[in-house]
Amino acid sequence: MPYQYANSSLKIFSLNSNYPLAQEIAELMGVELGKSSVKHFSDGEVQISIEESIRGCDVFIVQSTSAPVNEHLMELLIMVDAVKRASARTVNVVIPYYGYARQDRKAKAREPITAKLVANLLETAGATRVIVLDLHAPQIQGFFDILIDHLMAVPLLSDYFLSKNYSPEELVVVSPDHGGVTRARKMAERLKAPIAIIDKRRPKPNVAEVMNIVGNIEGKVCILIDDIIDTAGTITLGANALKENGAKEVYACCSHPVLSGPAIERIENSPIKELIVTNTIQLPDEKRSPKVKQLSVANLMAEAISRVYENKSVSTLFD
Repeated sequence: MPYQYANSSLKIFSLNSNYPLAQEIAELMGVELGKSSVKHFSDGEVQISIEESIRGCDVFIVQSTSAPVNEHLMELLIMVDAVKRASARTVNVVIPYYGYARQDRKAKAREPITAKLVANLLETAGATRVIVLDLHAPQIQGFFDILIDHLMAVPLLSDYFLSKNYSPEELVVVSPDHGGVTRARKMAERLKAPIAIIDKRRPKPNVAEVMNIVGNIEGKVCILIDDIIDTAGTITLGANALKENGAKEVYACCSHPVLSGPAIERIENSPIKELIVTNTIQLPDEKRSPKVKQLSVANLMAEAISRVYENKSVSTLFD
């Protein structure tokens, strides 16, 4: 780093969801962002124009499907179609945050599997490869019949806590539910710390109730790790339970700061000392807080794009 692809066939385009991240990736790779525009008809229809030749190029489109989710998803699908029709050699979709990933199974009768639907839409539009970061469920990779590279933010988040110079004996990594144990264990291995699990139930979406804490957290610095923090109900409920059961300090971290509704208010009123997130989702001013620290995934994304372009291994990034 930085790479120099200025005179190559590699092209990086950004849509509207996270322009600063795309710009940072392009700068690291030594290229300028591709020239394109996103406009709207008066009734709201999305119109996309690619304003340079991309014939025979390897195109990478950076777009998180974050709020407004449907708007950003349609931008992405239309851009993929435009790139394919402009005779690009490959159409690589870089999705730092993959929206609809929480709808990955039929939890009850007559429910859609929307994560699979989005995968089908991307394939039908013409994507040849997808690069994603921390899918809500890793098995979503199986919804795609095209190439997919699944990146992880755990090393980046772990390095932040390693920089605080806590001893392994002081720390415990906490999964806010049973589904996140694998993620917590990966961080715990990097920090050489034990893990704990919050046993909870979710009577309805965005509502959680703590039942029990499995593991020793008394007198420890607890690090809650999740992939998505949406309304922050689960993470703040977990932080309260940890403090009530004797935790010395509570940190929280996640890959995707959705932070909708009362999330910021809940975090600021919680015992969470610091919330560490990545910039897979661009945070507007109203979603910023002194407690929230954002780390950049641009270096990771640029490295992955470089390896894909040069036909090198992506998995070795996490060895």
